[in-house]
Amino acid sequence: MRETAPRPTLEAVAARAGVSRATVSRVVNGGEGVREPLVSRVRKAVEELGYVPNQAARSLVTRRYDAVAVVIAEPETRVFADPFFALQLRGISRELTAHDTQLVLLLTEGREDHARVGRYLAGGHVDGALVFSLHLDDPLPGLIHGAGVPTVFGGRPGWADGAHSAVYVDSDNRGGAREAVTHLVGLGRRRIAHITGALDQTSAADRLDGFRDVMADADPRLIAEGDFTPAGGERAMRQLLRRCPDLDAVFAANDLSASGALRVLREHGRRVPEDVAVIGFDDMLPVAEQTDPPLTTVRQDIEEMGRLMARLLLRGRGDRAAEAGVAGGSAGVVLPTTLVRRASA
Repeated sequence: MRETAPRPTLEAVAARAGVSRATVSRVVNGGEGVREPLVSRVRKAVEELGYVPNQAARSLVTRRYDAVAVVIAEPETRVFADPFFALQLRGISRELTAHDTQLVLLLTEGREDHARVGRYLAGGHVDGALVFSLHLDDPLPGLIHGAGVPTVFGGRPGWADGAHSAVYVDSDNRGGAREAVTHLVGLGRRRIAHITGALDQTSAADRLDGFRDVMADADPRLIAEGDFTPAGGERAMRQLLRRCPDLDAVFAANDLSASGALRVLREHGRRVPEDVAVIGFDDMLPVAEQTDPPLTTVRQDIEEMGRLMARLLLRGRGDRAAEAGVAGGSAGVVLPTTLVRRASA
């Protein structure tokens, strides 16, 4: 059996560099007070020996774990089927990797998983948490608060108001929805329907508010609740066609819902955009450019949202969003949206 060479120790690095063990420890753990020539010698010895710090011992000294939990309040099947989450995770991962920090992914299949996530966060395994896709009645925020872990939320939490602040990164959901519906009105459409997202999430509620900003007198039958999935978009579109067969436009709360709506319209012989114009929200290219016809949609920079969430958490300056190089308030950063015009409207 092949023997494994022993791992280089702190003492071995100290001997190679010709310094004390305490000096090596300060350099390895990012401490101050070591002269630059000694720092260079220690780093050279570390590289030559292939020394890797013991993370558990290092955490005892620095009280840092170089790991961040990413908590998604959705089941695994939803997370891996929706490209939104892949884009946001990519932004988070790139920022954490640039800071030599490990990503720990935690999913919640059901309410019984929330206590597990709370226990893990309270156990001192990570330096902070990035949390998104929360629902209004979700107990996770309370559990995370109880764990005492620094947290940045993806999307405006339902309790974030003047009296109860939270550090979050969001897109201008209401403004983007308003721009989409205004565009449909400008095309001469008058019977404009809306397929919402899951209304226990603030993004869906804000997009509904944006729709109502423009269509304040809309027939209530022109609003159908979806759930941000293609199947939900199909169900809502069938419901809308039964209620209001003369509708001439649809604004869907996300691209996946819009893709489902387009399938149903095609099944019913409705031409897009000649008979019914359709607009989505997200501009996820694997979806928006592959629909038939290609989808006009509201673009939000999903990957940038994830990157900025990680950036705020790592800086430990979530209450100073402006110092992260973006516009924002004392607790929340709201990124702009843009209408991307393609063939569907």
